Amino acid sequence: MFFLISADFLETFTHLCFKKGVLSRSAFAIHNISDIFVFLQGVFSSPFIWFGLFSVFTTFIIWATLLSKIDLSVAVPICSFSYMLIPLASLVFLHEKISLLRWAGVLLILLGVVYVSLSSADKEPLPK
Repeated sequence: MFFLISADFLETFTHLCFKKGVLSRSAFAIHNISDIFVFLQGVFSSPFIWFGLFSVFTTFIIWATLLSKIDLSVAVPICSFSYMLIPLASLVFLHEKISLLRWAGVLLILLGVVYVSLSSADKEPLPK
């Protein structure tokens, strides 16, 4: 269960870091190939991008461990809590507006995760 929760929180953290890392380059337009290199240089100078990359690497290790213990068809839906965490984190940390319709969609995803979890409860135990 620890790995499942960790994967969701790290995935959310990753997306927040990447968003914060590119926000400083938001007014940037790419008109030719050299603009891409200038953009990448600016983005990779952000500590948020490096935290995000480290988080991706850590999530990969956790995900590989998870998949060695439970079925992919169970792991992916259960690790979809990030679909709920990302809008919450975007609201709190990035001050984004989340519409009622989007929250309804998040609720439907959450219900789907619960149903998948219940359907796999008698098949195999979750890793500790």
